[in-house]
Amino acid sequence: MVNYTYNDIIMSLTEKLTEQGFSNATWEARELAGCALGINARGRIDGKKEATPEQIKSCALLLARRLSHEPLQYIIGEWDFYGRTFDVGPGVLIPRSDTETLIDAAKKLCGDRKGLKVIDLCAGSGCIGITLEKELDTAEVYCVEKYDTAMDFLKRNIGQLESGVKAVSADVLDRAAAEGLPKADLIVSNPPYINAEDMGRLQKEVTFEPKEALDGGEDGFDFYRGIVRVWADRLEPDGIMLFEIGAGQEDEVMEIMIQAGLKDVRVRRDMAGINRAVMGKRIEQGNVNLYEQLEKRG
Repeated sequence: MVNYTYNDIIMSLTEKLTEQGFSNATWEARELAGCALGINARGRIDGKKEATPEQIKSCALLLARRLSHEPLQYIIGEWDFYGRTFDVGPGVLIPRSDTETLIDAAKKLCGDRKGLKVIDLCAGSGCIGITLEKELDTAEVYCVEKYDTAMDFLKRNIGQLESGVKAVSADVLDRAAAEGLPKADLIVSNPPYINAEDMGRLQKEVTFEPKEALDGGEDGFDFYRGIVRVWADRLEPDGIMLFEIGAGQEDEVMEIMIQAGLKDVRVRRDMAGINRAVMGKRIEQGNVNLYEQLEKRG
């Protein structure tokens, strides 16, 4: 029987992935090898160590899954978000670096506030709500998730990251769910926002992710309309509603928020320069400085 070292395995995985057109073949090969070999392959490894037959078989199985375009994140079972590692797998949306824009925006908007009450809607893995709990001075954080599989990952991540976030099993479009939670200083959501046309031409990897976490209805705005309708009045005075959006969706989402009476509505770009977040504030009419509002418009 041929003996394979760790270096041999990584080289073989890299070659196979390269042949099939994977652009980050070397990096992905190390991730797959690390998972199969039970090591951290992101840094220096003992490349001359020989793999066991079980490890070699595991590498082959993981490679086959990746060559079918199953997301790497699902294969290795975890992914990093804002410096923390979250468990993920089939049935829950994969955390993405784009979504870190929400965390940056929330820190800028709320970083000097104390004892915040935060609600994360369509929470999925909990990457947003748990991260906000860790990064802000929070009194209570609620993560609202409808689907059982995603809820399982949410609870697992709450436990592993020693978080005090409260997991709430509910439909975010259900008015009773909103009324069952306290009013919040910050309501944040990365809702489903892909429109019907784009749902029909998703990248192969994305088709492995749950449709319910992606499909935003015919025009992509169903959840923005629903969430704003149900939750806007669940904001405390000066409370903030913060959404992730898809590229080119800023005007429509801003209009939805403005029509609901939210003020100071604006956008924030991600690291690629794409408008990625929309935010608005609940301001009581008596507290509005009309002079300041006119200055902003001018």
